[in-house]
Amino acid sequence: MDVSYILNHFGEEREEYYGAVAPPVFQTSNFCFKTVAEMREKLKRELETPFYSRGFNPTVSVLRKKVAALEQAEDALVFSSGSAAVAAAVMSVVKAGDHVVCVEKPYSWTNNLLTKYLSKYGVTTTFVDGKELINFVNAIQPNTKLIYLESPNSLTFEMQDIEAVAILARSKNICTIIDNSYNSPINQQPITLGIDMVIHSATKYLNGHSDVVAGVVCGTKERIMKMMAEEYMTIGGIISAQDAALIVRGLRTLELRVNRSAETTEKIISFLENHPKIKQINYPFLSTNPQLHLAKKQMKQGGALFSIVLNAEKTEQIEKFCDGLKRFLMATSWGGYESLIFPICALGASKSFENPLPWNLVRLYIGLEDADLLIEDLGQALDKM
Repeated sequence: MDVSYILNHFGEEREEYYGAVAPPVFQTSNFCFKTVAEMREKLKRELETPFYSRGFNPTVSVLRKKVAALEQAEDALVFSSGSAAVAAAVMSVVKAGDHVVCVEKPYSWTNNLLTKYLSKYGVTTTFVDGKELINFVNAIQPNTKLIYLESPNSLTFEMQDIEAVAILARSKNICTIIDNSYNSPINQQPITLGIDMVIHSATKYLNGHSDVVAGVVCGTKERIMKMMAEEYMTIGGIISAQDAALIVRGLRTLELRVNRSAETTEKIISFLENHPKIKQINYPFLSTNPQLHLAKKQMKQGGALFSIVLNAEKTEQIEKFCDGLKRFLMATSWGGYESLIFPICALGASKSFENPLPWNLVRLYIGLEDADLLIEDLGQALDKM
């Protein structure tokens, strides 16, 4: 199915909504019925038809269809945050006594889920360097039920050979989940490479306007309906109809935004590559990246997120660089229209993030601003170090 058709038209039953070009926002918690028989019948299909908005909402349904189609999945669920999507997906696979293999340095709240929450219920996790397939092979135990990937991760950008891991997992009847937030479905489609479930922080690229927090899980109809009947309905981490409508609106420009940011990022990387104040650049499509061949194999292009390690001797130099930027906002998250910077040294003694990263690492996200203006800004801030 053509991407532009999915973004602009797919899943929108306009004839049902008086020909409205934009899908209406069903801002309702409840749906009523004319007869007991109708109510009884709708209750049987509560997860597929309007009954109560915790389960099915028509506006959210449009978004589900679009994201599933973008990932070439059969179905999708939309949650109130990316971490809620991660939790529901993982919990739908494992039970007490099961074992998980996860890549090193996952998203902080994924790490918390595996090490601090599920461990209370007897779920164990082995973290591996995902760059080599043999590390997954060696980590698998008789009770391993899940392999969890982030390719690349969103801080140091190591990748895994997605297809090879999927083949390994299927040979041993192990489920695979990947966080595909960095790429968006525009740049990478893990389901076509054999992955069972794909997760997105929809807060990032999918929405793209820094005004909604949400998450998505994509997979087979069977997996999604099972998750909806259990984790989704029980925990209730649902998204509102209004937020779903905002993400649908954001999707209209997804391809344009992703491509624009990627093009600008390439120009900025070229500027930074030989700068004396830059010690290291972490970016999948960097010409010197030893995993460049893998990036080209499974990704369409690099994303707009990368990190740099600065040539600095003390934290004050990092602070001068970051504080001196005029066109970058200092904030967490990413994927919106605005360029951002996130210095690892700002974490300090944060209890929500166990920091395995160098103090002089700074993550940058490149938004939709003019490339030359961003390069000029980075240059003057680096000079201040």
